[in-house]
Amino acid sequence: MSITRITSKSPQETRSAATALKPRLKPGAVLALHGDLGAGKTCFVQGLADALGCAEPVTSPTFTLLHEYPGDLPLFHADLYRMDSADEVQRAGILEYLDAGGVLAIEWADRAAALLPAATIHVRISTGDEPNTRFIEIEELNPQ
Repeated sequence: MSITRITSKSPQETRSAATALKPRLKPGAVLALHGDLGAGKTCFVQGLADALGCAEPVTSPTFTLLHEYPGDLPLFHADLYRMDSADEVQRAGILEYLDAGGVLAIEWADRAAALLPAATIHVRISTGDEPNTRFIEIEELNPQ
């Protein structure tokens, strides 16, 4: 297991932290994003989308549950904030994207923790004392 810790001082640095993951992302990769409201989860996914060659602007799928972004490697961006249980996540069909040939990034992934693959990359983002400071922790089971 490997844990990488990054201190970001701006939204651009948060996006860059996600971009650095690109060499390790293959079809079927799952990123579980953890953090409070406003911590920077969607900002992180925006950087991920840039790295994967997705041209469309990335927005939070809070009300739609999932957005699909075509790119060099498709990105599936889910937000489970409005989900109450793993059963509800399963019924919504979000986990079908595990086999869709792209990268699945899941905000509020704790709501589906029992359903996530063992190789899931966990990204924990917390805020600092300064307005734009974020502490990003990336935990990978088998980093390459």
